[in-house]
Amino acid sequence: MPRPLSLLLGLAAALVVLVGLSEFRGIVGPAFLALVLVLTLDPVRTAVRRRRAPAWAGGAALLVASYAILAALVTALVFSAGQLGLLLPAYSSQFRDLAAQVARALEPTGVTQEQIVGAIESVDLTSLVSGVRPVVGGLTSIVSALLLVIVLVLFLAFEAGGFAARLEGGNLRPGTVAALRGFTERTRRYVVVSTVFGLVVAAVDVVVLYWLGVPLPVVWGLLAFVTNYIPNVGFVLGLAPPALVALLEGGVGSMLAVIVAYSVANFVIQSLIQPKVVGDTVGLSATVTFLSLVFWAVVLGPLGGLLAIPLTLLVKAVLVDADPDARWIGLLLGDDRPPR
Repeated sequence: MPRPLSLLLGLAAALVVLVGLSEFRGIVGPAFLALVLVLTLDPVRTAVRRRRAPAWAGGAALLVASYAILAALVTALVFSAGQLGLLLPAYSSQFRDLAAQVARALEPTGVTQEQIVGAIESVDLTSLVSGVRPVVGGLTSIVSALLLVIVLVLFLAFEAGGFAARLEGGNLRPGTVAALRGFTERTRRYVVVSTVFGLVVAAVDVVVLYWLGVPLPVVWGLLAFVTNYIPNVGFVLGLAPPALVALLEGGVGSMLAVIVAYSVANFVIQSLIQPKVVGDTVGLSATVTFLSLVFWAVVLGPLGGLLAIPLTLLVKAVLVDADPDARWIGLLLGDDRPPR
């Protein structure tokens, strides 16, 4: 078969696969998230097994660790949202004063006094909180995905011990086994690096918020740490609540200070330093890292953006690292290992 025709057929097959993945994103995304979680925490099972504990004990330890991480993340998000909901009504008078100032500034533009008064009277923080409820209702799909992850982790935790043995005993080329092991190790490194950088950014945010006198700085730092795992959109989700509270507490200047501080910390740490460190850790260039975020977010939605790096590492392991003739592609992707 002519090489151009083979290339076109390969691209067509890849497109069909990607369309299928996108169609079943509600299953593929949570399933891969469960896999990444189990792979990351598998050293817990290994540590238990080294103490000559039975296989079920290692699986149980892995299951407990996985559920503890999921529970901590969900609790942090719910707690932060709850604190914001409790805090906003206390700033009703400040919100009305701020709205009045904005209205007075709009008077020279031709806005009538009746319109200004009507706008002020129609706006309050209670309606603002209630306006968020439809968004919260849209989280039903996230809850469904979380339940699927919980169930899948249950099965994967107790099957993790026999997976490596099946790989070794299967009729697979040594290069394939080594590639899958490399995928596991690099995924684990990526999660660790992302967690460390998330803690650094959260610590910087807490210090800045405390210095600016924004209420509940630790809560907003916790929110920033959790949303750090969500590429691109996570920054906005972590910034919006403390910026709003800063506006109501200290005015526009305080809000701008929070936005600038968050933006500087995010740009320096997460946009300049983290991509370089992540690329060096997992063998992907900063450009490939960014493009993978965009690509997988389009294919699998927000969860695809969250899992973009592990997904790219899996594709690279299967299509590049496992094939000696394709190792040169790894160099283009940022892998500094020479092809064999």
